[in-house]
Amino acid sequence: MIFFKMAESTDLEQLMSSFKMFAIHGDTKATGKEMNGKNWAKLCKDCKIIDGKNVTGTDVDIVFTKVKAKTSRVITYEEFQRALEELAPKRFKGQSKEEALTSVYKLIEGKEPTNVGVTKMAKTAAVDRLTDTTKYTGSHKERFDESGKGRGKGGREELVEKTGYVGSYKNAGTYEEKTKAK
Repeated sequence: MIFFKMAESTDLEQLMSSFKMFAIHGDTKATGKEMNGKNWAKLCKDCKIIDGKNVTGTDVDIVFTKVKAKTSRVITYEEFQRALEELAPKRFKGQSKEEALTSVYKLIEGKEPTNVGVTKMAKTAAVDRLTDTTKYTGSHKERFDESGKGRGKGGREELVEKTGYVGSYKNAGTYEEKTKAK
């Protein structure tokens, strides 16, 4: 009997941690104590509470509106648990209320928001070609060393040598020798 109580408390802790993860998902200012409607719908979708037959996205939205405070736009953890109590019998029709609620908890426990459909960096031949520093010409070529690593400020700024000769002049430093020979 004591073991059962411990298992139940750890299950609720996992449920609470999942609630917090979904509550802060996509919102940098979120504290994790309240969940907005968008994240509630995401939780229901990611944890497969929405099955398309018994529970739909509309059902999830209706339950959210029903459990939240009249003027509020978010639900607390307690309201979240009430919302799950509302959805559980719909999702698991053949089970008793307690069994259905336990089944819903099991769907959510330990889950985190998924990032399916998030844009990833394209790895195509065009991108490789455009970022290949060996193919750069002109002034852009000067920004990279032989290994392809950037030179930093030295590659971006025009560093002037104050020798008195033009940049492409080949016989720099030979004037003195010519005047001595005469």
